[in-house]
Amino acid sequence: MAKTSTKCLIIGSGPAGYTAAIYAARAGMEPILYQGEQPGGQLTITTDVENYPGYPEGIMGPQMMTDFQKQAERFGTDVRFGLINKVDFSGEKHLAYVDNGDEVEAEAVIISTGASAKWLGLESEQRLNSKGVSACAVCDGFFFRGQDVVVVGGGDTAAEEASYLAKLCKKVYMLVRRDEMRASNIMQSRVFNAKNIEILWNTEAEEVLGEEAVEGVRVLNNVTGEKKELKATGFFVAIGHKPNTDIFKGWLDMDENGYILTERGTTKTNVEGVFASGDAQDHVYRQAVTAAGTGCMAALDAERYLAAKEVAV
Repeated sequence: MAKTSTKCLIIGSGPAGYTAAIYAARAGMEPILYQGEQPGGQLTITTDVENYPGYPEGIMGPQMMTDFQKQAERFGTDVRFGLINKVDFSGEKHLAYVDNGDEVEAEAVIISTGASAKWLGLESEQRLNSKGVSACAVCDGFFFRGQDVVVVGGGDTAAEEASYLAKLCKKVYMLVRRDEMRASNIMQSRVFNAKNIEILWNTEAEEVLGEEAVEGVRVLNNVTGEKKELKATGFFVAIGHKPNTDIFKGWLDMDENGYILTERGTTKTNVEGVFASGDAQDHVYRQAVTAAGTGCMAALDAERYLAAKEVAV
């Protein structure tokens, strides 16, 4: 198995990782980037992206990530297919272990492993993903303006998604599996005050209906056992995200949900020479453009870190 040394290792792709790679490569850091389990990140399962600057006609998510990768490679990034499944941040040089047995030693590490949306686990939900099924109202809500949609969830995320969609859509059905919401009082007030949001209490989604696109949702009242079908063209799952940060537990400071904590105004973690970008550390915005922005920040922070080390030597 091979052992490689580099100035800068980037763990994970997507907008954050590829942007970090572009900046790191242009700065002469000769970065190695491991794409991870889902090369390109969540955008590879997104169809039309219309809210990223520079694409006036929009672009398909997978194509955008291909463009990002090509740009990173153009400046000399060594993009590798593989999953980092273990790290060791105990020494001055940081170690990362690849799933094929390879080992990478790096002076600086940029984490861009992202976060994964939590899904209900329905076959129809996965089959119609990006065909009316979404986990991001800000990303996809515009496509459903004037239409009827369904939001699943009872927490702050669901309340925020439903409130956002209510400004665009004709009708928003909100499925809450209990007889109360977990959302904060202020978020509940926004939902209750929206005239076009209808909350279905004690209700769960049983199946998303449609062959080529979402046409409706069959729901189940878990108290009465009653089933009914809602006509809708959009199905938004808003039960949270899980940051892909498990391999860094024990090394990096995180919040209670596993998002990596960074020093305010920077991408610096509690470990010197390790920087976090994108959705692995952002549970608020979770947009491609903000992920790209923090990827840029991480590369600049890493560059300054390495420059300071050279001066010290």
